Amino acid sequence: MFVDRVKVFAQAGTGGRGSVSFRREKFVPKGGPDGGDGGRGGNVILRADRHVDNLANLFYEPLIKAKNGGHGMGKKMSGRAGADKIVKVPVGTVVWPAKEEKHPTSTSEQSAIPVTDLARDEQEFVLCHGGGGGKGNVHFKSSRNRAPRQYTEGEEGEQGHFLLELRTIADAGLVGYPNAGKSTLLRKISAARPKVAAYPFTTLHPIVGVIEFPGYRRATVADIPGLIEGAHRGVGLGHEFLRHITRCRVLIFVVDVAGSEDPTLSSRAWFVVANKMDLPGAKENLKALQERFPKVQILPTSAAKGEGIDDLKQALATRLTGPEESVSAAI
Repeated sequence: MFVDRVKVFAQAGTGGRGSVSFRREKFVPKGGPDGGDGGRGGNVILRADRHVDNLANLFYEPLIKAKNGGHGMGKKMSGRAGADKIVKVPVGTVVWPAKEEKHPTSTSEQSAIPVTDLARDEQEFVLCHGGGGGKGNVHFKSSRNRAPRQYTEGEEGEQGHFLLELRTIADAGLVGYPNAGKSTLLRKISAARPKVAAYPFTTLHPIVGVIEFPGYRRATVADIPGLIEGAHRGVGLGHEFLRHITRCRVLIFVVDVAGSEDPTLSSRAWFVVANKMDLPGAKENLKALQERFPKVQILPTSAAKGEGIDDLKQALATRLTGPEESVSAAI
């Protein structure tokens, strides 16, 4: 199951309480207080991991709790610190503060500013800090209070509801109608193996492939599920998955020139891939498309037969990096 949006409740550990203890040794009268401090509570830490591709683990475990700190002991010994709770999330996870409602599905819960954006592999963020440990009675002795029995409780750890949202990191995104050949195209230009079938909506979640260019250059391309009219009203797969192209530097609109109409074009940097050129009527439709958009770069391809793939790779490399600049390694 692919999960790219989930709500969790995180709670850091509570600090241990301080100890009330007095030194008791042979031949040492009036040893005095020696109660140690409590240990700190554990933190809740999010860690971006490139080996994790979605938030399914948090869908089944939405309660994240770190360990409490141990209580202080005699002989001025501090309690054991609570173990941190480290949660691995995909690279590209954005964290928002959320309300207490159980099932958030709309963006109305999101505040204007995210808590953090984990955009790099191994990047960490302390979501909730653990509470400090309490003080033992050794801290309360004075000239007037030689045998203090005071101590303090440990502090409570931070807690809260958070909304985690995955925004796939890719250099380019394939956008188009269902069954336009986006998945087949991704299989041809990269080593990714998305599901391919002769019916719409075979791609139910974004799939990222890596393209290798000459000179040890590379780029990542995301296959986005197909868009249809009324997607904003939930028709088809809806449009929630469009968050996965917000980080893309280039959009590639894949058009089935054998039948489907050209989708609305974006103002962002983009070009059109005219796919399925091996089917009847494709050449005539391609000519009509070129006449309609004479200033648009249109690359004819046949992903099924592997035709035009090299030209597509070259165009993508040029758009992403320019002739000389290298493409950064994919995360």
